[in-house]
Amino acid sequence: MISLNNLGIDNYLKYVYALLAGWLIWGIVRRFLFPHPFDKIPGPAKGSFISGNLFEVFGPNGLEFHHSLTKNCTLIPLLEVTPNPNSLPPPDGKVVRTFGLLNERVLFVSDPKALQYIFLKDQDLYQQPNQILLNSSRAMRAGQHASFDLSVAPSLTVILEGDQHKRQRKMLNPVFSIAHMKKMIPTFFAVTYDLRDVLLRKIADGPQEVEMVSWLTRVALEIISLCGMGKSFSPIAENQGEHRYISSMKLLGPVGRKLLLLNKYILPWIINYKIGTPRMHRLVADALPFPSLHKICEIIDVMHEESTQIYDSKKKALAAGGKADEEQKDILNILMRENLKASAENKLEDDEVIAQISTLMFGASDTTSSAFVRILWLLAKHQDVQAKLREEIRGAKLNFEREPDYEQLASLTYLDAVCRETLRMALADTVLPLSQPIKGTNGKDIREIHIPRGTVMQISIQETNQDPEIWGPDSGEWKPERWLSPLPDSVLNARIQGVYSHLPEPHFSMTFIGGSKACIGFKFAEMEIKVILYVLIELFQFDLPKKEIFWKFTGLVSPSVDLNELKPQLPVIVSRAL
Repeated sequence: MISLNNLGIDNYLKYVYALLAGWLIWGIVRRFLFPHPFDKIPGPAKGSFISGNLFEVFGPNGLEFHHSLTKNCTLIPLLEVTPNPNSLPPPDGKVVRTFGLLNERVLFVSDPKALQYIFLKDQDLYQQPNQILLNSSRAMRAGQHASFDLSVAPSLTVILEGDQHKRQRKMLNPVFSIAHMKKMIPTFFAVTYDLRDVLLRKIADGPQEVEMVSWLTRVALEIISLCGMGKSFSPIAENQGEHRYISSMKLLGPVGRKLLLLNKYILPWIINYKIGTPRMHRLVADALPFPSLHKICEIIDVMHEESTQIYDSKKKALAAGGKADEEQKDILNILMRENLKASAENKLEDDEVIAQISTLMFGASDTTSSAFVRILWLLAKHQDVQAKLREEIRGAKLNFEREPDYEQLASLTYLDAVCRETLRMALADTVLPLSQPIKGTNGKDIREIHIPRGTVMQISIQETNQDPEIWGPDSGEWKPERWLSPLPDSVLNARIQGVYSHLPEPHFSMTFIGGSKACIGFKFAEMEIKVILYVLIELFQFDLPKKEIFWKFTGLVSPSVDLNELKPQLPVIVSRAL
């Protein structure tokens, strides 16, 4: 039995507290007393002396604040500009200075040329912040115990940098190939049919109000469970109990948000300066009087245990070999088989592969279900679009002999337009060039910005995807028809570095990012959304209820009927479509 005294934990804590106090004092002196290059860039006043604009940027009304930074000049008093409602917004808001903790200057960026440099030309200079990187650090593990560095997202691929990221990306690219994707389409349909059957039973006696967020989240989780791990966690059925892995995963985000300051400002400092050992980190986490931190450790322990069991069972099956294993189509099985063939320098270690389980579950569940919830709300709001989409799907079903395959789904132009338009709306020192100059606080034009090492930058995907100068005066409207005709030259000239930009029929939006940081599973998400729409819209009519639906920013954009309720909800009236 290891005790805290045996490890000298009391002295260790004193050492940590002393260093932390010194770091805070230096931060106050440096940020409050010395000028900063970003002081010439306009931006909003601090919302708080301590937290700056953090709670405005990341709060429930964060999306409105993001939009106001780029569109509402009244939040930038130093400009003294009166906005004209009949003209396009000025370009000044495409790079804005905000404040983080203790007067830290943060850049809020939506300028397309700047994003091109961040995600493509100088992508190695613009790395993910340490508070995200440390979540995947295998050095923070001690035996079977997950450390508290995994307090936000136990992920690897989407947050690693440099050679390690390139090595993992190279290994995972074949797993998400179109050839493998085609084999998953039948699973997409099978899970969606289960949801169809649930809805049919609910409306057997007539139209009913159904809360769809929970059902769509379960569908997304079941699809990635089967396609990703070859395992069913929570089948789609009423009165079905929830697997403990799923319960833990759902709690990770809400609990992790309570540790925002710890994860953003303290843990990176401990990792950067290599203070303590992994085992000591866990002991400190258990000793600190923070219930949320203890809960995070419990959550991660459950997820790590379940992930390890899945990996070990598949590893044994691979060792046994045989035809049955070769026929397994799930992503983890394919990844492990590819890993066995890899050279020594490219091979992933066991811990890296195990971490991919949580990467897959997070990356393919919350984001996909959030996007589909948004589509469903928009279709219920725009009945003409819903009717037109239903007409295309019913016409296609008459022509297809069986459920459509990958190519047939991709050929449905209006279905594709609905998906693209919704995703568009979804929500070392270097120099950063701008597509248009911004007006500095001294009245002079700024055409490029010197970016000091360690600068925090917040990328506004939403503002880029809805920029009127790129998309036109109707950029804020949901219009699937925009994708059925040639896009304006302003979209082509903006060179938005979206994941579709290089394709014959490019997407030209930043929803899936671009460059080496692009979402590797974007085609998986797109096909999943199309299958669900194909099955549900043909049979069901969706209408909005009388109660008002609010959209909140909680890391993801989620609907709610109560601004004080954390749990997302989207009640819609479901009936049989005529």
